[in-house]
Order: sequence, then structure tokens, then C-alpha cells
Amino acid sequence: MTLDFEPINDLLGPGEAKSNINVLARLFPDAVVDGTVDIDALRDLLGNDAAPTTAEAFGLRWPGMAEARRLSTLPATGTLLPKPDESVDWDTTHNLVIEGDNLEILRLLRRGYTNRVDVIYIDPPYNTGSELVYDDKRTTSRVEHETAAGQRDDEGALQAGVGSDRAQDRRAGASRHAAWLSMMYPRLLVAHHLLKETGVIVAAIDDTEHARLKLLLDRVFGAENFIANIIWQGGRKNDSRYVSVGHDYMLIYAKNEGVLRQAETRWREKKPGVDEILARASEIWLSHEDKATANEAYKKFLKGMAKKGATAGVLRFANLDEATGRPYNADRDLSAPNLRASGNYDIYHPVTKKAVTRPQGGSGWRMTEESARQMMEDGLIVFGEDETKVPRGKIFLDEMSDQVAESVFAQERTSAGKALVKLLGEDAFPFPKDTNIVARWLDIVTGNNPDALVLDFFAGSGSTGHAVMNLNVSDGGNRRYILAQLDEPVSMDSYSTIADITRERLRRAGNQIASNHALDAADIDTGFRSYRLASSNVRAWDGTPDQLDLLGAVDNLLAGRTTDDLLVETMLRLGVDLITPLETREVAGSTLYNLAGALFAYFGTDITVERANEVAKALVAWRDEDPGDADTTVVVRDTGFLDSAAKLNFAAALDQAGFTTLRSI
Repeated sequence: MTLDFEPINDLLGPGEAKSNINVLARLFPDAVVDGTVDIDALRDLLGNDAAPTTAEAFGLRWPGMAEARRLSTLPATGTLLPKPDESVDWDTTHNLVIEGDNLEILRLLRRGYTNRVDVIYIDPPYNTGSELVYDDKRTTSRVEHETAAGQRDDEGALQAGVGSDRAQDRRAGASRHAAWLSMMYPRLLVAHHLLKETGVIVAAIDDTEHARLKLLLDRVFGAENFIANIIWQGGRKNDSRYVSVGHDYMLIYAKNEGVLRQAETRWREKKPGVDEILARASEIWLSHEDKATANEAYKKFLKGMAKKGATAGVLRFANLDEATGRPYNADRDLSAPNLRASGNYDIYHPVTKKAVTRPQGGSGWRMTEESARQMMEDGLIVFGEDETKVPRGKIFLDEMSDQVAESVFAQERTSAGKALVKLLGEDAFPFPKDTNIVARWLDIVTGNNPDALVLDFFAGSGSTGHAVMNLNVSDGGNRRYILAQLDEPVSMDSYSTIADITRERLRRAGNQIASNHALDAADIDTGFRSYRLASSNVRAWDGTPDQLDLLGAVDNLLAGRTTDDLLVETMLRLGVDLITPLETREVAGSTLYNLAGALFAYFGTDITVERANEVAKALVAWRDEDPGDADTTVVVRDTGFLDSAAKLNFAAALDQAGFTTLRSI
């Protein structure tokens, strides 16, 4: 190794343009010369599968698409500033709430969270015609759109649609759609990196952009990975001019549907009312000595469940087993699907002692004679009044409690808004996501995974985080969430931005869960770490003579930033999960950070040779307390050493102690 500290800002991350070129260079070295891709050579290497530049391709296109794609490949230039004072349970929580533009946030998260997210749930801003608030130099004015689309010449004169009285509306609509797509495209491209191969994205949308979002998701995720188009009927609008459009959509895509298929993945959910019915059936059975009376009490209870929304598929389990009290129905067909010798025998009625009527078709019984005898002993066959009735097998509710979710469902939207008003004490956020709906679909698409990592980069009021906590309460899971929300201003006395509403909603939801569930919620993570997007802690040189001043350039970091701020940026640049366990010790007047033994960071200043030796000894001793097999990285402040001798001595001491990766910020 060289006794040098490589700047962390020089490192590459997945999905960034330079990183993509390096991947191509490894796969096709002949097509990359001096860091530049030779497109013609690459096309030759790909053979007939490479389309010519003039080829007409099927798919979504719009003015500004290429620039939007380019934005996804840019490396992050900012950082996240930790805000413990805005957080809940900072030291123990695994949840993250990040305020700022979500494109830069996603780019910052890309290094540490690529292939780590289980499900992305987003409800992006619907394209209502209002100005987009996301300002990352990718939206276009109407004139810019018309120029890019070829509707204006070089002098700016409009060349299309003059003769139509709707031309102005069409031009405005096209510009609006293009701007919305250019906002969504780079965010989805980066989000695609974050999903696991088994991951899933759920994107809510309305009619305005549904068709375009479907084509956009086809492009980003692949049409072959489309799972479903869910329709949520949310209510009737009797004041509509033509049709009551009260529905929204949820487009669901897998990162790799083939991987899900190979793993025999099947999404299921509990049938409504099953848990309550099973619990009540057990209570009724245990509280009645007379089993016939217990059965009648159970049937009466089921009538009430019908009024509470339990489906017919659940209510048909209308009897209690005579031996165990388990709800069952006698719907199992005992006939063999085809003729088989092993099923050619008689079953005798327990009362008349005569052979019962065999199933129609003469195929015989589906089970062997020995199995039939055991089933009768176990009380699993239900006989008719006499031998003329074909017996049926018992099916127990606790064995058939799951179902496949339907692609269309109805639920009034107003309940979500009322619940949020009740929680916050005021009407702070219009049209919040319904936590029950979000929780339901998160659970379905993750296969009931209790450890799923959930990402929502259009967090709004924080419904997704609230839903994750509710899911954990329901099954004792350890799901965690990452929410990103723009610091969009709101005109309210209680809150300055939507992100303020997000955090307050999560605080109150966590408190509500803790108070309502007491001991049951003791292990539920109801906290979150708050971060805010900011410019990098490292001061960029803007080319002015002022920054050439040697004394002024001694410290390359922005004034007012703390060592905790530097640590977070270091973690982001090196791809370290922000909730990695952290320990600290004070050494030589500054903090020495230890991130699970894999990363040590020290951002002290004015480090002399003596202090450098002190820090090196403390670092080596701490590592040796619990030596691991993984490579250990050490990061220091680039300008923290008093002179080059101190820096070289420090590097030499670490090298001698076996540290192989040295970085600087």
C-alpha cells in the first residue's frame, strides 16, 4: 500500500456515469479507450442485437428525456446533516426521515443501499397542472419544450398547430406531461438500483399520468416485470359532468419477476375477519360444556361478523369440530380426479352401517382405504343422514385463512383524512395516504416479510412510516422505513414545511402506538432519525483568487459543520448504512468514531506527530479488542494534521498495524 489517504470524494458509486463506463470497460475492453466509450466498437461487439442510431424503437419518448436520464448518472454532491433534536430515539431507532429534494437524496443513498430495499411505495405528486416544486434543472418552460419538440424554429417562431383552436391547450399539456416525466424518470432510475432482486415497487397514480407512468415503468423496470394494475375505488362524485371518476391506481412492478418465480413466491393475505373468528370460536368452545350449544352460539356470532364485512368465503366455515372446536365446512370433494384402483372400495355409513353412495363418475375415492379409515377415526369425514348421500371431507378455517388479493377493491378515501386530523388536531395535510391500504399492500408484496426495508421518497404526511409501525405492532415485526420529503413550504402557523408535518405525524403516531399497546409495543421501533439535505461539508473551489490564499485554504471544510456531520458524509460516500452501530471515544481532544469495527473515523485538527501517535495507538487498541475478519477503513480530516510529518507518521503507524485502507475528507 501507499502511505496516502485517498479522498472519499474521488470514489465512485454504483449507477454513476464513470462507474457505468468502468463496468463497460470490464465487459468490453475494446470498446473503451482512455475512459471514453467507442459507440461504434460497442455496437460491433454486441452484433445484431445492437440497434442502429436511426432505428425506430417502440416506447415512451418526450423532449428532455435524455437530460433526465443523464441526471440519474450524476454522483451526489451534497450530504445529509444529522438532526438529533428533531428525532425520536436517535440512538436506537432504525428508521430514517430525510428532508430535501429526493433526487439528490436517492443519489446519496445509492452507495449504501443498492440492492437492499425490499419494497418502494410512492404516491408521487399528481400532475394537476400546477408548477412542479422539484427544481433540479430538468423541467422545461413551454417555449423550451416546443423548441425541443421541433414546434419552434431557431428564431423562436411557433411552427405547429396555428390553425387549431385547441393548439394552445395541446402545447401546454404536452409541456406539462414532459416536465412531469422528466421529474419522475431519473428518480425511478436511481430507485431501481436500490431495490433487491426480489424487490417490488408500488406506484400510486391517477388517470392524468397513468398511461405515461405505465410506459415509463415499463422502460425502467421492464415490461416483463409488470405484476398488476390495482384499481382503488375510493368513492362516488355525484357532481361530475360525465362519469364519477373516484378511483386511483397502484402500478406494481418487480425488480426481477423471474427471481420471484424461481423462488416459488406467492403473495397472499389473511381473509378479512379470520383472526377475530378463530379467536371468538376458541372462546365459545371453551366456555360451553354442551357442544351443541357452543355450535349454536358460534353460528349466532357469525351472523354479526357478516355485518362487519367478513366475506362469504370465511362465513361458510359455520360449524365447530366436535372434538377440537375448530371452525370448519364440509366442502372437500373426496372423489378421485381420475380412475384409480386404490380408490375402488366401500365406505360404510356410521349409523345405517350400509355402503354410502360413491362419487359420480365411478372414479372412486381420492384417498386409499387405509387413509379413509384414519380420516373417519379422526372425525374428518362428514356423512349425510343416510348412505344415499355422498360424504364430504372437512376443511378447517385455520388451514384456509389466506387468499389472493384482487386487483380491484373499494374503500372510502375520507377516512384517511379524518384520522390524520384527529391525530394532529388540525387539518394540516390534504388527501393523505390511507395507512390501512398502504400497510395492506406493503405486507402483500413483501410476502409478509417482518424484516422488510421500505422506501418512500414522496413521503407527504408520513403515512408509509405510520403504516410500517402499524404492521410491526400487528405481527411483532422489525420492518424499517426510509422516508424522503421535500422541504416544500406550507402556509400554516404550526408548520413551516411539509417535512415538518411528516415528522410530527410520525412522533404522534409513535406515541399513540406506545400508549395504546403498552407492553405489546415495548419492542416496536416507533422512533426515527431526522436528516436534512445540505451542500457537502467539503468546500468546493470555485476558481476565484480568494480561495488560492494559502492561509484561507488550510481548512477545506465549511464553517459550522461538526465532526458528526463529517461522519455522516463519510458514511454516505463509503456506502455505509446510516444505522450502523456506532461507538465513540475521546482521544487527543477529539472524537474517535468506531462503526461496527469496519470503519474508524477521526476528524481532529492541529494533529502533531505526538498526537498522531496517540490516536494511532488508541485506534489499534480499540480494533484489537474485537478483531474481525473484514478489512478496516480509517478516515481522517485531510487538513487535520499540523504538517506532513505528522500525517506520514500516522499513516506509517497504521500500515504497520495492518490497516490497509486509508481515506480522507
